[in-house]
Amino acid sequence: MIYAQRKQRTIAAPAVVQGFGYWSSRDVRVEFRPAEAHTGLVFVRTDLPQQPRIAANIQNRIETPRRTTLSARGVCVEMVEHVLAALAGLQIDNCEIWVDQPEMPGCDGSSLPFVQALDAAGVVVQDADRPMLFVREITRLGGSDESWVEARPSVQTGMTVRFRLDYGADSAIGRQTIQLPISPESFRREICNCRTFMLKSEAEWLLAQGRGTRATSKDLLIYDAYGPVDNTLRFHDECVRHKVLDLIGDLALAGCDLVGHFIAYRSGHRLNADLARVLLAEGERIEGRRRRTA
Repeated sequence: MIYAQRKQRTIAAPAVVQGFGYWSSRDVRVEFRPAEAHTGLVFVRTDLPQQPRIAANIQNRIETPRRTTLSARGVCVEMVEHVLAALAGLQIDNCEIWVDQPEMPGCDGSSLPFVQALDAAGVVVQDADRPMLFVREITRLGGSDESWVEARPSVQTGMTVRFRLDYGADSAIGRQTIQLPISPESFRREICNCRTFMLKSEAEWLLAQGRGTRATSKDLLIYDAYGPVDNTLRFHDECVRHKVLDLIGDLALAGCDLVGHFIAYRSGHRLNADLARVLLAEGERIEGRRRRTA
């Protein structure tokens, strides 16, 4: 891991977002609080005794369907990817996220409400370097035609992402591809307001399981054979842009700036997180080899 490029950042004042969880349908309040340098991103469960803390790192991730969940000492927070994407996309490195439920609010299905709250709070630059991990070799996970994700070295100084989403030519979602450099400016402009989506058949199945009973087609994008139901797209390729949002949130679990070119084909939360885990292990291996040869 290499220290350079920029200083760590936190927010200048607390910021609050309220809503309800898509899965649980429970009201939830999220309060972002400033944090000292080297704190990282930490969730605090205010609804539990002793207010347990759960660090947003790859070691705390556990596998759950269709969302990113973190667990430490038996305490969980779930559907954290949109919150993490907002913080990582804005390059806010140190922040405590105080929540009164295990599930984060779905809001409009994007990171926009969190970005707006964080932007209103403002940013403070801290006197500490932000860790950076440079992708040194091609690393690919998945490896099949069904889904995969890859990290490559890049001549750029930051992260660039290329994502290919493929629901087939007969689907209303179809095939969508986007490539762009990731910065706070591009995240605000191109990614943060892109919403969660699913097929109508998937939404009906979830309702039959008693999940998502409070969310409607106004809260996220539900696709039938003709397009979004009772909703209007913000971008013609909003779905693939949301997949980039998820990728940014999942890679934030690395706890450092990742410098490289990231290419994904139909990747999801598990593959995204596995890539972060492998890159961290590769970074430690390279740094260890350097120390031995120094």
